[in-house]
Amino acid sequence: MFTIDSKNNFPIYKQIINSVKESIIKGMILPGDKLPSVRELAKLLTTNPNTVSKAYNELERMHIIETLRGKGTFVAIDYIPKIEAGNMLKLKDEIKKVLMDAHYMGLKKDDINGIFNELYDELLNDKDTNITKEDTV
Repeated sequence: MFTIDSKNNFPIYKQIINSVKESIIKGMILPGDKLPSVRELAKLLTTNPNTVSKAYNELERMHIIETLRGKGTFVAIDYIPKIEAGNMLKLKDEIKKVLMDAHYMGLKKDDINGIFNELYDELLNDKDTNITKEDTV
C-alpha cells in the first residue's frame, strides 16, 4: 500500500506523506479507513517509528488523517480540499523548478502538457475536486 525508496534523496517522512496522499487519491484507501499504527507501518517499511510519527503528525496537521485516542489513525471523513495562499506559492515554486528542468532537457510546451495530462489522468482519474476561488483562505 505505502512505499518508500531508501535510496531516494527525498526525506522518508515526506515519501510516506506522499504515499498516503496518493493512496487516498487513487481510492486505494477511503475516508474512514483505518491506517496501520505508527509501529506497524514502521515495521512494514523498515524505518524508524519516529519517522512514521513525523509523517502522521504532518498529515494530521493537513487534516488528511485523524487519530482517535485508543482507536487508531483513520483517513479523515470530512476533509475538504481548499487553496491556501502559502501552499499555492510553494506549488508555483515547485512547478517553476520542474519547468526549468524540462527546458534544459529540451522539452517543449506540448511535451510538458502531454506529461502533465498523462500524470493527472493516472493520479486523479478525472476526479472533480470542486475547489473554487471561494475556498481560498
